[in-house]
Amino acid sequence: MAEGFLTTHVLDTARGVPAAGMHIELFRLGDAREFIHAMVTNADGRTDAQMLPASEFRIGVYELVFHAGDYLDAVGAAPESPRFLDVIPIRFGISDAGAHYHVPLLISPFGYSTYRGS
Repeated sequence: MAEGFLTTHVLDTARGVPAAGMHIELFRLGDAREFIHAMVTNADGRTDAQMLPASEFRIGVYELVFHAGDYLDAVGAAPESPRFLDVIPIRFGISDAGAHYHVPLLISPFGYSTYRGS
């Protein structure tokens, strides 16, 4: 059984706060795009549970989909139509079944960044 797991954390860099209330979906990519989970970030900008716990963790290609536009609308970011950033997909690979993969998102209305954290 795999011992690794996947987590995420979303920070609103324009406001300098965790991005609470952002909807996130996780997909496994292979022959088909397989939906795994949907979660919402808590007050700390994290999900209450691991996005991909050890019981479901395996090597492969994944995609986290962050619904940034809905979040930006909810927190009162200056409106625009369409939003410059709306849905942000982050595609990444898991190559070590025993590792912790942490994929954070730093977001503002006009830019974002990610990295493999710890």
